[in-house]
Amino acid sequence: MSKARKTVAAPLLPVELGLTAAIVAVNGARPLILTARAESEEGRAALPSGPFDPLTHRTLEIGLRAWVAEQTGAPMGYVEQLYTFGDRGRHAQAGDVAPHAVSVGYLALTRVSQRAEAAAGFRDWHEFFPWEDWREGRPAILDAILPRLDAWADAAPGRAERVGLLFGERRDEERTLERYELLYEAGLVEEAWRDGRVDKKPGPALGAAMRLDHRRILATAMGRLRAKLKYRPVVFELMPPSFTLTALQRTVEAVAGRQIHKQNFRRLVESTDLVEPTGDLAHQTGGRPAALYRFRRAVVAERPAPGLRV
Repeated sequence: MSKARKTVAAPLLPVELGLTAAIVAVNGARPLILTARAESEEGRAALPSGPFDPLTHRTLEIGLRAWVAEQTGAPMGYVEQLYTFGDRGRHAQAGDVAPHAVSVGYLALTRVSQRAEAAAGFRDWHEFFPWEDWREGRPAILDAILPRLDAWADAAPGRAERVGLLFGERRDEERTLERYELLYEAGLVEEAWRDGRVDKKPGPALGAAMRLDHRRILATAMGRLRAKLKYRPVVFELMPPSFTLTALQRTVEAVAGRQIHKQNFRRLVESTDLVEPTGDLAHQTGGRPAALYRFRRAVVAERPAPGLRV
């Protein structure tokens, strides 16, 4: 009778659980993302983040809020968990012995004044995703992106269809992450070279790179927020207590990255009963005084999906 062979289990690799927040605000017509005060990796911007400590943090969200408070001092309102980011290569390079990092990403919304924007480290998210801003028409950076994407697409079947779907004139603004990941796969963003996915550094920079995979986390947050606008009243988390309809439209356009027809938008807002007049007027509009409105919170109880299907 043969002896049973013993199997030796491979040693488990250590894993570090991190918490990362994409905190979004809108100031005027500028969609903003909060970056941490301490930036590293040759000055690349970083999202507020830190390790989860089960001895100190009773929940993941408590841990996230603690790191955001320490690194930015900014308040967070609406918070939701996005996704868990743990692909091999996020941090690791050949020969690394440090724990593999897995990060739980969060989307958070806040309100910001012009003074707070400068003090806290908010930056326009189009610095990192310039191809996502269609409010003034087709972004000029596509002239640098599309020839390089087309050359990449010609090298293998099936790629051209993806390029056309994601970067064509009839784009879907919610697919922010897919567009970034296509550029990453094609080796056209700095993170692909930094992660060892391509052999040589790409040509002219396509938006500012971020620390680790924070630009991927931000892309995920942008797509989630753009989708959520259509079926949840989250846009009002970005608005002051009272606002004009013009300010509300500019906020929606800033997040969506495209223009909206003014009269159609006003008819949509009025027909959905999402807002109600305050009875006051805004006088600092640069023109005639404009009526002020507020979010009508009763709408949340009246129907299950009160969003702006722009």
